[in-house]
Amino acid sequence: MTYPAGRTLSELEHNLAAVQQRIDTACRRANRDPSEVRLLPVSKTVDEARLRLAYRAGCREFGENKVQEAQRKAEALADLTDLRWSVIGHLQTNKAKQVARFASEFQALDSLRVAEALERRLEIEDRALDVLVQVNTSEESSKFGLAPSDVAAFVRELPAFSRLRVKGLMTLAIFSDDPARVRPCFVRLRQLRDQLREQLPDGTSMDTLSMGMSGDFELAIEEGATVVRVGQAIFGPRPLPDSYYWPDADQDSG
Repeated sequence: MTYPAGRTLSELEHNLAAVQQRIDTACRRANRDPSEVRLLPVSKTVDEARLRLAYRAGCREFGENKVQEAQRKAEALADLTDLRWSVIGHLQTNKAKQVARFASEFQALDSLRVAEALERRLEIEDRALDVLVQVNTSEESSKFGLAPSDVAAFVRELPAFSRLRVKGLMTLAIFSDDPARVRPCFVRLRQLRDQLREQLPDGTSMDTLSMGMSGDFELAIEEGATVVRVGQAIFGPRPLPDSYYWPDADQDSG
């Protein structure tokens, strides 16, 4: 798919409006209210100057895969006090310190070791963090995330981490242009969410389903997405292949 450039304020405003129109249209097809769907602009590789333009165009949060890149941008844009940062990529425990300092949300929780590391650092920072549990709905070996069969037991362990506010689930669908292959990943996450809701621990929410990217978020909305992670449809094509952004797995997130 060819994505429009998003390098000027007017181009970014145009792209954001086009994405919002796609969201609205998908919601109408699914008999949903567009206000139920949160657009998370994915800003990996986008420089700070363009992020300031995106802020002027109305963006108040950005999603980043790489912790160091995200932290650098958060520090550079610290004067924009209402800007939120969501870390959407796999996290190593030694990066928990940075995430605890600046992020408002972490969308890729898939191990108790990471939960423990985040909890320790959040205690030091006296902060809390919204988290989503990442699920490998396509069951591809190249992807991070829990197997669907392991999610219920994992979620039962999370109330032990009082600084982590569990809000729902996240997934990356199989990377394909064929809706018949992509849609089942979204269906699986929604069905898993519905099952989990029947036995949720106290203090745990399953209201958020983060699924869908630039090329497939309409399908995700039709299947219940409440967050769509959109990068290239807003900021234009990236200069490097997707494998660069996921050095440990061949996957993308926006």
